[in-house]
Amino acid sequence: MTLKISDVFIGQELPTLDLTFTRADLVAYANASGDQNPIHQDEAFAKSVGLPDVIAHGMLTMGRAIRVVTDWVGDPTAVISYSVRMTRPVVVPNTAKGSIVSFTGKVAQINDDGTVQVDLGAVFGDTKVLGLARATVRLAQ
Repeated sequence: MTLKISDVFIGQELPTLDLTFTRADLVAYANASGDQNPIHQDEAFAKSVGLPDVIAHGMLTMGRAIRVVTDWVGDPTAVISYSVRMTRPVVVPNTAKGSIVSFTGKVAQINDDGTVQVDLGAVFGDTKVLGLARATVRLAQ
């Protein structure tokens, strides 16, 4: 079923999506993206530059955040724009549990052209890790 514009209202909250980040995820992302910056894989290096531990790639966090929208809409091609500001890193300890980030979304605006603006949130522990995160999606009429 495809989400329709008539199914949406301002203030509507999208289902929360809790996703885990592990060191294995960081290695896989680094290999796929080519981003081999040692702050994402080398604990000693990360700490030497003032970080508390290895951190997730910002683009990995951003890529996972949009899933709250694509899961809700049911069609990833409905996303026509997406932007975020990275505000804090997601620290990923070397444990099997890793780190859990909670991603949220809320309909902020319904436009006359059939598009909807969704404001996104991403929280790691008590820390907001994305700011000014928003996506615009085109929904069926």
